[in-house]
Amino acid sequence: MIAEKTRLAITGAEAVAHAMRQINPDVVAAYPITPQTPIVENFAKFVADGIVDTEMIPVESEHSAMSAVVGAAAAGARAMTATSANGLALMHEIVYIAASTRLPIVMPVVNRALSGPINIHCDHSDTMAERDSGWIQLFAENAQEAYDLTIIALKLAEHESVLLPVMVNQDGFIISHGVEPVEILPDDVVRNFIGEKKPRYSLLDVENPVTYGPLDLYDYYFEHKRQQVEAMENVFEVFPKVVEEFAEISGRKYNFIEPYRLEDAEHVMVALGSTNGTIKDVVDELRAEGKKVGLLKIWMYRPFPKAEIQRELYGRKTVVVLDRSMSFGAEAPLYAEVKSALYEAPAKPLMGSFIYGLGGREILPEHIRSAFEMAVAGELVVDDQKYLGLRE
Repeated sequence: MIAEKTRLAITGAEAVAHAMRQINPDVVAAYPITPQTPIVENFAKFVADGIVDTEMIPVESEHSAMSAVVGAAAAGARAMTATSANGLALMHEIVYIAASTRLPIVMPVVNRALSGPINIHCDHSDTMAERDSGWIQLFAENAQEAYDLTIIALKLAEHESVLLPVMVNQDGFIISHGVEPVEILPDDVVRNFIGEKKPRYSLLDVENPVTYGPLDLYDYYFEHKRQQVEAMENVFEVFPKVVEEFAEISGRKYNFIEPYRLEDAEHVMVALGSTNGTIKDVVDELRAEGKKVGLLKIWMYRPFPKAEIQRELYGRKTVVVLDRSMSFGAEAPLYAEVKSALYEAPAKPLMGSFIYGLGGREILPEHIRSAFEMAVAGELVVDDQKYLGLRE
């Protein structure tokens, strides 16, 4: 049954703080970093006002923040943190440990360019640096999705067939600081959805003590990595059930991907994050001009939904992939993954790779339109990396 909702005009950061309030985690450890700071700042107010009973740990760095939530989660606590850019990079060592120890930590990540030079604005280089860490990665288009996906992430992470940490990505400043209408579910509905944390999530047993994590040489390391692969594969079975249950209380439907006007589309753009909203507007404009274009939005980047992407992109004339990050000396991350997914296509579409928006550079409708127009005109060249909004 769809629950009644409260409609608020709030930022993406505030929306995530509300989701965290409703989750009421046992432990939150965090260190401030722009543009993530408002998430924990707003949540800290809930703690100070006694609205939640979370143990809030102010730490000396992001490395310490992730270390603290790893310890808390290993002891059976629901533990969360949040970060951006250089903070996520400082967590890098412990991010891998959280995943390999199979701890269901949820971490909102407000995407920001990695140094250097220092830049506090949005691109996806921070989360792309962690794409092989073993974390599930979700991308929000707007504040509503940031709120919803944070709640969904906890239930997914804690599922006994998954038990993996989850990053919920929202574009820095664009979503985190932009005010939008967001529908907030009732507290009791959210808590009933996520359920009580089960004791089996705890790795610590004082009656039967064992050691986890410090050393794992060639005897078992390989086998433990294989177990992580299996857990990731289980996400493909578990996630549809979780989002179906969420749709029953919210009326909002999620999946691995979101097709937009793809029924008869010949030219399809693929992207992550807030830019999808701009692309949808341009798709509508070009459709009105009689051009058969569409969008494939990626909600889940890890595990990569290869089968779903193949289903939507097979048979198209062209596929345009937009990346808000670079892989130096290699193809851009999302482009490379989509291209790989289409390797087995009986008739491969012509593909184009476009880098945009690095360091917060604007991505305008005319940029999107120009990429589509190249596709429609048949001017794309496979592996010829192009740039939108760059001063040449």
